Amino acid sequence: MFYPVNLDIKEKQCLVVGGGAVASRKAKTLMECEAIVTVVSPEFTEDLKDLEQTSDVLLIQRPYQTSDLDEKFLVIGATDDEKLNRRINADAEHRNMLCNIADVPDICNFILPAIIRRKDLCVTVSTSGKSPAFAKKLRKDLEKIFGDEYALFLSLMGEIRKKLLAEEHAPEAHKPIFEKLISHDLPEMIKNNEKKRINQVLFEILGSGYDYDALIHGVTQKNRL
Repeated sequence: MFYPVNLDIKEKQCLVVGGGAVASRKAKTLMECEAIVTVVSPEFTEDLKDLEQTSDVLLIQRPYQTSDLDEKFLVIGATDDEKLNRRINADAEHRNMLCNIADVPDICNFILPAIIRRKDLCVTVSTSGKSPAFAKKLRKDLEKIFGDEYALFLSLMGEIRKKLLAEEHAPEAHKPIFEKLISHDLPEMIKNNEKKRINQVLFEILGSGYDYDALIHGVTQKNRL
C-alpha cells in the first residue's frame, strides 16, 4: 500500500537515468511540473535530443555514475538493464532519496500514477503497481469525463476566491458560497458556452460585479504576461 501525495518539484533538481521512450516521457512530465531535469544515458532518442533543443533539460551522454545523484531531489530509473536499475535504487536508498524505477514497483519508494491533467486540475489513478494497464484504461475513461471545461471552471473559481478575499469576506464564509456554485454544474455550462446562464448563476449567488468573461479574460491576460 502506497501513501498518496502530490510533490512540489518546482525548481528541484531531478534525475532521469535512461535514453529511450520511457525516459523521454518521464523527463517531459518532470519539466511540465517545472523541475530542473538532468537525463543521463550513453544514447538518446531523437525525441530527447529535440527536447534538449526546446527546453532547459540537460542531457549527459555517458553511463550512469553514483555521483549523478549529488544534490538531486529525486531519481527515476528508466532503463531496460535490471542490474543498473537495482544499482540506482541502492544508491538512492543509501542517500535516503526518492527513487522510482519504471515498471518495477518492488524497488521503488514511490510510484507514478496515471495522470489526467487539465491545467490546475490533476486527477491521478493508481493500482499500487498491481496493474499499470488497468490504471491506463481508467485514465482514458476519466479523460472523457474531465474535459478542458474543468480547467476554465477552476480558473473561474480561483478568480472568484481572489475577488472575495479582496472584498474582505471572511474565509469561513466562502465554503457555502462555493458549495452553491459547484451545485449548479458550471463546468457543463462552460462546455456549452452558456455565458448568459453562467452570469445569471454568478449574480444569484455573488451579486453584481462577477462577470464570466471579465474573470476568465483576466486569467488569460495574466498568463500572457
